[in-house]
Amino acid sequence: MTKTKRPIKSKTKQTKPKVKFKVSKRTKIIFGSFLMLFAIGLFISFVSYFFNWQADQSLMANVLDRSESSDNWLNKFGAYISHSFIYKGFGISIMSLPVMLFFTGMYLFLNLKLFKLRTLWFWGAYVILWFSLLLGFFASSNPILGGVVGFELNDFLQDYIGKLGVTLILIFTLIIYLVSRLHLTPDALSKSYSKQKKQVKDEVSEVEFQRKPTSEDINKEVEIAIHKNNQDSTKELNVDKDVEIENSYSEKIQKESKEEKEESVTKPEEQDDVEMEVETTEDEGETDQLSRKLVEDFGEFDPTLELANYRFPSIELLKDYNSGRGITIDQKELEQNKNNIVDTLKNYKIEIAHIKATVGPTVTLYEIVPEAGIRISKIKNLEDDIALSLSALGIRIIAPIPGRGTIGIEVPNQNPSVVPMRSVVASNKFQNAEMELPIAMGKTISNETYTVDLAKMPHLLMAGATGQGKSVGLNVILTSLLYQKHPAEVKFILVDPKKVELTLFNKIERHYLAKLPDTEEAIITDNTKVIDTLNSLCIEMDNRYNLLKDALVRNIKEYNTKFKARKLNPENGHKFLPYIVLVVDEFADLIMTAGKEVETPIARLAQLARAIGIHLIIATQRPSVNVITGMIKANFPARMAFRVTSKIDSRTILDAGGADQLIGRGDMLFTQGNDLIRLQCAFVDTPEVERITDFIGSQKAYPDAYLLPEYSGEDSGIGVDNDIEDRDKLFKDAAEVIINAQQGSASLLQRKLKLGYNRAGRIIDQLEAAGIVGPFEGSKARQVLVPDFIALEELLKNERNS
Repeated sequence: MTKTKRPIKSKTKQTKPKVKFKVSKRTKIIFGSFLMLFAIGLFISFVSYFFNWQADQSLMANVLDRSESSDNWLNKFGAYISHSFIYKGFGISIMSLPVMLFFTGMYLFLNLKLFKLRTLWFWGAYVILWFSLLLGFFASSNPILGGVVGFELNDFLQDYIGKLGVTLILIFTLIIYLVSRLHLTPDALSKSYSKQKKQVKDEVSEVEFQRKPTSEDINKEVEIAIHKNNQDSTKELNVDKDVEIENSYSEKIQKESKEEKEESVTKPEEQDDVEMEVETTEDEGETDQLSRKLVEDFGEFDPTLELANYRFPSIELLKDYNSGRGITIDQKELEQNKNNIVDTLKNYKIEIAHIKATVGPTVTLYEIVPEAGIRISKIKNLEDDIALSLSALGIRIIAPIPGRGTIGIEVPNQNPSVVPMRSVVASNKFQNAEMELPIAMGKTISNETYTVDLAKMPHLLMAGATGQGKSVGLNVILTSLLYQKHPAEVKFILVDPKKVELTLFNKIERHYLAKLPDTEEAIITDNTKVIDTLNSLCIEMDNRYNLLKDALVRNIKEYNTKFKARKLNPENGHKFLPYIVLVVDEFADLIMTAGKEVETPIARLAQLARAIGIHLIIATQRPSVNVITGMIKANFPARMAFRVTSKIDSRTILDAGGADQLIGRGDMLFTQGNDLIRLQCAFVDTPEVERITDFIGSQKAYPDAYLLPEYSGEDSGIGVDNDIEDRDKLFKDAAEVIINAQQGSASLLQRKLKLGYNRAGRIIDQLEAAGIVGPFEGSKARQVLVPDFIALEELLKNERNS
């Protein structure tokens, strides 16, 4: 019997603590909204009572009489409840009650932690009682100042200790409030005074390191607070949260004092020798414990809190081009292609042991296993013959397929199917992707959604001929990030030299885009501003590396994790770092106009920016060697190739052939430095992108776009003195040469006037200062601002007259 009773007792003990009273979120919202509205009504009735309380005195006996009316703004209800709280209650000090009720309702409505409300209500009641007692002195002149409670309490105390005693009690209770609630101790006042005095002394000198209060200073203040608490006889102060924190600190101080005692007594038998003082090092875990305490009190830092109500775009904004049907398999087509492949190989005496077909959206992969003794190179050389027998373009032979031991023949489908963006976004692989920057590229030959992490690439190089899907591919990448990342977690820098491809993203400027300060448009279309943006991004990269160095971490993920855990102080410049994705739609145009000025910062960003969350996506329709240089290729391991026109372009972008054999319309090859993967890029149309950007742009946004560090470029003409007397003797001749040629360059002056380079460069600077030629524009010639010789004569004449 005893054996059977024990488990019953243990079960009852275990089930008792599980019984908890939980309030649902809906109930909190309803009750919180009621409290806020009730507090507003209470405040309105209290304010109205101060103007109409004498007129409403006679009404208090007939509150239930419907024929009577009140001058209060809330009529009889407002007059009665105000009379109860103010006249019969605590006087004008009760005005803090609606404030406390409103904050309580707001905490419930927003589902915030309620631990601060204990402190709010305790000290709120303390202040109400104190002011009621204080204003009770003046009850004879104005009875509503202290109310009945203040008058009776004051009268009761004066009967025993007199007015002087009541005054002393008021002073003592005020000191309790100042010390316990506001922490205004003599020690704290002296410290603040000495600190201000020191700041005034050091104001002229260099900015000094602002020392934070150490754990020893905190412990001293805590000891004083605890000592005063132990002497204080009022037990109600234990309700305050500050005292609870101080008690936890006192336990820690006692533990440390015990450890110091144990370390100081090392050799008790040698007490006659010289005393040795053992100095213990400060515990490094105090900052961790402080951060842990902050996390317990306030929770981890939430970077999305400023836009807490942000809603991600729904999948309904995307169009389903296949109406949910998926891929249709044509058995007749498969059988015909299989027979043609087998017959073609038999014509060259190549026997096949096994053949397997995998149907994809646009391409079908036929895996063949040849008989023993057949050379792979023999099948590889029959690529054109197989294409002829199948009457198809874009046939690609993979010999062998890595890891399978088979030879693959990719044959385009006669009726290719579109891969809608909706299908890849709704897939489990994308929805449940544990990646920092997930991108749903499209679908493989086996019809599986292919998802990659941009943070691990870390940079992407795209190339393809005109009209083969590059701009759609960029929209797929941006749409994938918009569906997965909050505006606080990722920012885009969009460079669009064509001026029409990425303009739709202007609507989400204050949500997702980053730009230079004092710039009107976030999407960069002017090539001259690209250089400043890239150099500003290099400054941002250096600043982020300095923050990582101070935080003792290696990458942005570790840094943000440490910042969320409140282990980094924002006063030291630390902040949450979003990922930055730089997208360049046409890189060849930038190289043609700016050259090395663009290539150098891009190469520097590609080499260094991976660890601090800056990732580059560069697209070009001309993958030639002078555009995609060796320096850029070495730092872009991830490559995406759409159809190109020649094998040379395919080798330039992929370091291998195959891109010239694609069939276009989103058919692409992708590699991350390993094997090539053939994908069908997802399709997202312009109206779909417009709906997504409209949905995001209609929501609450940040005050401005994410601002990059300011960068001031170095122009060649800045600082040139426009003094007529110091001009070169050939200044006018040089101006006539340039106006005649309508081209401003130093090399032109060298040829026409037979000058050296230094003198020709000085004359060009003087011409710019005079307003004859425009500023330096990279590799392009300067713009001539004077149209003809008559305008030149008028310009020089005006200079002489002025």
